[in-house]
Order: sequence, then structure tokens, then C-alpha cells
Amino acid sequence: MAILIALLLAIPLFAVYLLVYDRQEQSNTARASIAAGWGGPQTIAGPVLILPYQAETTETVNEGGRQVVRTSMVWRELTLAPEVADLKTQLTPERRRRSIYEAVLFEALASGMVRFRLPSDLARFGITADRLAYDRAELRFGLKDARGLFGKPPEVTADGRQLALQPGKGTPATNGSGFFTWLDAGTIQSRPMTVSFRYSFRGNGWLALAPQAGDTRWQVTSAWPHPSFQGGFLPTAQKVSEKGFSATWRVGNLALGRSLVSSGDVVPESRPDVTDRYITAIPAGDYEARVDLISPVDLYSQVNRSVKYGFLFIGFTFVAFLMFDVIGGVRVATVEYLLVGAGLVLFFVLLLAFAEVIGFAAAYIVAAGAIIALLAAYSAAVLRSWRRGGYIAALLAALYALLYVLLSLEAYSLLIGSLLLFAALAGVMYLTRNLDWSGLRSQSPTD
Repeated sequence: MAILIALLLAIPLFAVYLLVYDRQEQSNTARASIAAGWGGPQTIAGPVLILPYQAETTETVNEGGRQVVRTSMVWRELTLAPEVADLKTQLTPERRRRSIYEAVLFEALASGMVRFRLPSDLARFGITADRLAYDRAELRFGLKDARGLFGKPPEVTADGRQLALQPGKGTPATNGSGFFTWLDAGTIQSRPMTVSFRYSFRGNGWLALAPQAGDTRWQVTSAWPHPSFQGGFLPTAQKVSEKGFSATWRVGNLALGRSLVSSGDVVPESRPDVTDRYITAIPAGDYEARVDLISPVDLYSQVNRSVKYGFLFIGFTFVAFLMFDVIGGVRVATVEYLLVGAGLVLFFVLLLAFAEVIGFAAAYIVAAGAIIALLAAYSAAVLRSWRRGGYIAALLAALYALLYVLLSLEAYSLLIGSLLLFAALAGVMYLTRNLDWSGLRSQSPTD
């Protein structure tokens, strides 16, 4: 009967697991509402230099039953990625709260210098330099959520000349979101063109860079002490301390697997979603360098992991009651097993409720102390001895302490858990070694 009750308690344990998931979804929704209007997770890209040119195309059409070849001129875009990009970003984190929920937001100051050079082998791309419309060139900057731009307007200079910026026409790496500027790039025919820029934006969650240059160097510094480096490229150097972090990435176009030069048809203003050959050459998310500003403790994942150990608590406590039953002769009723199991399940609900308000560690102490006191007092009444109730309290205290260790040492949780089960099985075998389970030991050989 005790084993059956333990199995039935899987139903409320699963309900607690669903409750944790539901509260986590509510937390995500609340964090999204806190960050609404501030700026979402940000990806920056560029700048890239766009040089329009005219190309001759031919097509075969049917006129009056005859195949006619027509020749026409169309505008296309030559896209140049920088040969060198030296980028710096300063992240300023900020905590925002609403009720019991908290979101980590950031303000970023991005600055950098890039250098463009006209390739000497344009003929390989079917382009001649005289067809390039240098006076219609564009510089395009990508920012995934352009609503995050704030403060002083972005500053962009090309060879020392201040440029006026326009909204939109970002890079395909940011789905066209960003800003651009027109310029006369005629000087690039004789020498490299240097572009400097500086702009501020807001975001939350993470910041990523879609590298495009032949040699990209990106340095990120912040006062946030809990970064998580993600994406397809990890930092070549990093330093993390309680005062913040600094990280440096260096990525070349050979690692990106694409050329610095690409071409495609002009994308109509009314169809920014049109895919051209340049867009297909842009790296996906696996080719990004990314840093996440994470919270040091994800209380929902910790509560979720603790629920998975619920059977460990139920099993050990029920085994203790069974030992008092079969060895001590104290009969434990079915309802009493059920009430003790309900108390053990209630611990996880209390842990979740308090953790959202006072943090996981403090909530763990409060919930564990309340359940230990409750079950110790009830066990003393059921087992008709305060001493026996003290044994149950000591067992639960040891289990809760061990569970906290398991949650802290995730890499060794399986090892510690399996050793604990081995010790429990050995203890039960030792305590019941002299029990006559079948009643045959008391019979004589003749019987």
C-alpha cells in the first residue's frame, strides 16, 4: 500500500512541474512587457559599401510566333565588405522591476573604424570599374531593433566628411533593419576609404555581432559580472570579475566562408523582403559573436530540477516509516502515508512561491524548515514517540541539505544520487536482515 501511494503521488508532483512551467512563462511575459519600447535583443552588422552599376541582360520573348532576343540595361548592386573593421562596444546594464519580476536591460555605445578598398579583380565578377556609379554609393548599417536608437543621433564620417543619415536599408543580417547614408565614393578608385562611426542604442537579453569584414576585431566591455558567450564565434580573449567583464573577438572572412565582394539586383523600396544573391551570402546566426547578460540564478530552472528529486524524498521518508512499521511494530495507516506524502509535495510549491519573492536560497531554507517542523510533529504523533519524530526530522534535514548540494553541483548530481540510493538500499537490507518475511524460519524442518 505504501508503494502504491508513492506511485500515486507522481500525479501532484507532475502538477507542480506544470506549475513551475506556467510561472516561468508568466515571468517571460512580464519581462517582455518590461522591455517593451526599450529595445529587444540586438544584433549589429556593417557597415557595408553599396556601389550601384548597370549590367546588360538578355531575354528571349515570343513575338508573333517568333523567338526574339531582347537586350536591356538593369541596375545592380556591388556590395563591398570592409577589409578591416575595428569595433568597440560599451554595455551599461540596468535592472528594471515590475512587481516580483525583473529584467536585465542595457544601453550600448558602439563605435568603430572600417576601411574599404576597391578590388583589383572586378572582372572576375563580370563588372568593369567604369560602370560603377560612385556618386550613388551607400553605406548601410544593420541594427536588429532600430527602435532602440536613442540619445544623440548617430555620427558617421567617411574620410573625415560628416554624412547625413537616413532610416532603413539595413543589412540582410538584421533583416533590413538599421540606417544608411548616401555618399560619393569616387575616392575609392585611387585609395582606400576610411569610415568612422559612433551611435548609441538600447536592448535587452543579449548583443550579437554579424561579422562581415576581412579582419573583424570587436571589443566589448561592461560592468555586468555575469556574461555568457554564445554564437558561432567565442572570444579570443576574455576577463570576467565581480566588477564586470571585457572580451575581444577576432574573425576573418575565411572563417565566415564568403568573399568580401558580392553582387545582386537592386531590391525595390516597396519589396525589402526580396532575396537577392547578396542576401543569400550573409551568415546566419551560427556565424555571429554574441554575449548574453544573464542572471546569476535562474530560480525556475532550479525549482524545476528540485521537483525531479521529489521521488527521492518520498521514497526515503516512506522507507523510514516502513522500518518503524515492520521493525518497531508501530502501525502506520494508509491515510497517514498520504498526508506525509502531501507534505513532501507541498515543499516544492512553497519553494516556488517564496523563491519568486525572496530568492532561491532564502526560499529553500524557509520551505525546508516549515516542512521539517510540520512532518516531525506529525510523525511524533503517528509513531507515538518524539524520539521517532526526531529521527524523521533528522532524515528530512539531511535530505534537504543533500538536495541543495545536488542543485549546486549539477555535474555530479547523478553520481551523488546513485551513491545515496546505494546507501539507502544497503541500510534497508541491514535493518531487515533478521526479519522473517515469509514466516518459514520459525518452522521446524519437519513442518
